[in-house]
Amino acid sequence: MTPIIEVKNLTKKFKEIVAVDSVSFSVQKGDVYGFLGPNGAGKSTTIRMMTTLIAPTSGSISFFGKSLERNRKNILSRIGSIIEKPDFYLYLTARKNLRILGELSKADYSNKKIEELLDLVGLLSRADSKVKTYSYGMKQRLGLAQALLHDPEIIILDEPTNGLDPFGMKEIRDLILYLSKEKGKTIFLSSHILSEVEMIANRMVILNKGRVIVEGGVKELLTSSTVTVTYELSPISKALDELLQTQWANNIVRSTKSSVTMTVQNEEVWELTKFFIEKSIQVHSAIPVRSLEEYFISLTSEEANVLVR
Repeated sequence: MTPIIEVKNLTKKFKEIVAVDSVSFSVQKGDVYGFLGPNGAGKSTTIRMMTTLIAPTSGSISFFGKSLERNRKNILSRIGSIIEKPDFYLYLTARKNLRILGELSKADYSNKKIEELLDLVGLLSRADSKVKTYSYGMKQRLGLAQALLHDPEIIILDEPTNGLDPFGMKEIRDLILYLSKEKGKTIFLSSHILSEVEMIANRMVILNKGRVIVEGGVKELLTSSTVTVTYELSPISKALDELLQTQWANNIVRSTKSSVTMTVQNEEVWELTKFFIEKSIQVHSAIPVRSLEEYFISLTSEEANVLVR
């Protein structure tokens, strides 16, 4: 099956700085594709090349099996995007902004279509408010409505939940899933909120220092030989003292007044449980956790300072 997005050996240099270094990945039709990496990994630069805001130094980008370089106008007419923060006419209402943008893109900008979009992103009640009265999060929502104006097949979102409270983040997450599952849209999602990506993405790629370090299915990548386990133990002080005398001392991630969390190999989970029992330490529970955040940090923390929330 031909990928709906295919990036091959994409490179971007700014004088002596290599911002993107031979990056390759592919996105299939219908994917919610997570595009991840620490600050400075090359995510925004890659997205800017994918939307023709900047030109690559070398490499190729294809959409729908066609070269972006040779089919720019046709391809861009089938893509919607929010790159960094959306810009609007602040002195105009949301309704008027969408009408102007619809005219420019030759999309359906009827009142019915505009109201449907504003309702979809939770802004219908503020349709006639000037955008200058909007919060940052509300402008993000309006940016989503703008990206959907011409009913694109692919939606590229760069940090779409920036500035939103938890309720707003859930609304955007639900909207992305709706667009993917009910409308058949392909979503390319760049975000640093890893828990959000884990809940909605089926495939992902992680960049670090301009290079791809891993690509694949989210579930498959998170099912590996290493697991993080939280043990509820008593007495915890004795458990920690005993652990510090073993080969597992460096596997301790954190501890509380009643638990210790460790990163170990799958086959070591039972060995540790047996170890605690033999040392007369009560094991109340052993809960394995494998999150995208932990996986992300394990891949990038040795090379970069990663900030996640």
